[in-house]
Amino acid sequence: MRKFIVLCLLVILNISVVSAAQTKVKSLRIRSTSESTRLVFDVSSIPRHKIFQLKNPRRLVIDFKNSYISKKLSQLPKNHHLLTGLRAAPRNKKDVRVVIELQDRVSPKSFTLKANKKYGPRLVIDLPGKIKKTWVKKSAPKKAHAKPLKAVKINVRKAKPFIVAVDAGHGGKDPGAHGKRGTLEKKVVFQIAQKLTNLINKQSGMKAIMVRKGDYYISLRKRMVIARKANADLFVSIHADAFKNSNVTGASVFTLSNRGATSEAARWLANNENAADLVGGVSLDDKDDILASVLLDLSQTASQDISQLVAKEVLNNFGRIGKLHSTKVQKAGFMVLKSPDIPSILVETAFISNPKEEKRLKSGSYQLKMAKAIKKGIVAYVKNQNVAYKAIQDNKVHKISKGETLLGIALKYGVTLDQLKNANMLASSNHIKIGQVLSIPVGS
Repeated sequence: MRKFIVLCLLVILNISVVSAAQTKVKSLRIRSTSESTRLVFDVSSIPRHKIFQLKNPRRLVIDFKNSYISKKLSQLPKNHHLLTGLRAAPRNKKDVRVVIELQDRVSPKSFTLKANKKYGPRLVIDLPGKIKKTWVKKSAPKKAHAKPLKAVKINVRKAKPFIVAVDAGHGGKDPGAHGKRGTLEKKVVFQIAQKLTNLINKQSGMKAIMVRKGDYYISLRKRMVIARKANADLFVSIHADAFKNSNVTGASVFTLSNRGATSEAARWLANNENAADLVGGVSLDDKDDILASVLLDLSQTASQDISQLVAKEVLNNFGRIGKLHSTKVQKAGFMVLKSPDIPSILVETAFISNPKEEKRLKSGSYQLKMAKAIKKGIVAYVKNQNVAYKAIQDNKVHKISKGETLLGIALKYGVTLDQLKNANMLASSNHIKIGQVLSIPVGS
C-alpha cells in the first residue's frame, strides 16, 4: 500500500511539472490601422511556435508548442477588411493550433516581446493590409439569349490624406487660463479648434480629427495616444496664453525643446510597450541599447525638423493678421509636443489676460482668422515640401548616400518602413548600399 501511495505521488508530481512547463496562451488582442493588422498573443512565457498559411480557403495558422489556452480567445472585429474567422483547439494533446481565416494572402511578420510593468510576455504578428482588387474576366463569345455582364467595381487605392490632429487645450475640470471678464481658455480654444477642423476638412488631400470633441478632461499623454491611433501626420495643440502683466500681447508658436526630446526618448526606451509602437512598426525590444537609441533619435530628428518647418509657416501667417509675441518659433518641453513619431506644434493664439485680446478671442470672426492662419501655414508646408501624402502623379526615386538608413529615408518621404521595403522588394532585408536607387511609393 505504501509503495502504491508513493507511486501515485510521483505520478502527480510528474503531471504538475509537465503542466508547469507548458505555456499558457492567455488572450488575443487585435489592433487594426489602414496599413496593417496587429495580433498580440499574451502568454505566460515565450513559446516555441510556427506560423504558416494555407489556401482554399486562405488561412493563417499559428502552432504553439507545449501550450494550452486558459480561456476562450476574443472574437474578431465585425466586418474586418482582412480577418473573417477565428478558431483554436488543442493539437497532439500538448500543443495548440490557432487558425485565422483571411480575405487575402498576407506576408506575416512576427516578433516576441519580454514582460514589462504593464504586460507579460507577448507574441506579436503583424499582417500588412492589402486592398483586394476585383478584375473582370474575359468572357466567351456571346451566345443567343446570353445575359448581359454586370459591371464589376474595381477598387483603386487612393492617396492617403495628410491627417492633422487638432488638440483644443484643457477641458472639463481643467479650465486653463481666464480673462478679467471671465472668459475661459478651454472654451475659446475649443471654438478655434472646431473652425480649424472644418477648414482642413474642406481642403483637398487633407483630413482633420479633433482630439477633444467636447468639454471634458483628457490627460496630456492620452492626447498623444489619440493622435497616434488616428495615424496623424501632424499634431496641433491650441491654447491662449496668460501673464501677470495684463499689457503683454501677441501670438506665439512652440516646438519641442531638445531637453524635452531627450527626456522623452529615455522614457520611451525604458517602456517596451511604447517602443513596440515606434514609427514604421519598428520594435525596439529586440535591439541593443545603442541601436534602439539611434532608431529613436532618427524618428525624433525627422519629427522635430518637420515641426520646425510647419511652425515657421504658421507663425508667418499669424504675423499677417495681428501682433506677434515673438517673431521666432519658441522651444519648450510641453508634454503634448513629445511624440517621437508625430511632428507637433503648440499655438498660443493670444494673451487672454490682456483685456483687448480677451475680447478678440471671444469674437467668432477673430477665431476664424486665427483658424485660417493656422490652416494656411499647414497647407503651405504641405505644398512647399511636396509631402508624400499628396496625390503625386509621378514616381519618386532616391539615391542612397553615405550614412543613410531605410528608416531615415522612409521618414524623409513620409512613408512607412514596410511601404518602402515592399516597393523595392526588400521585404526580408534591411541591406542597402551607397549609390543604390530606391523607388518611393506613390500616394502611400
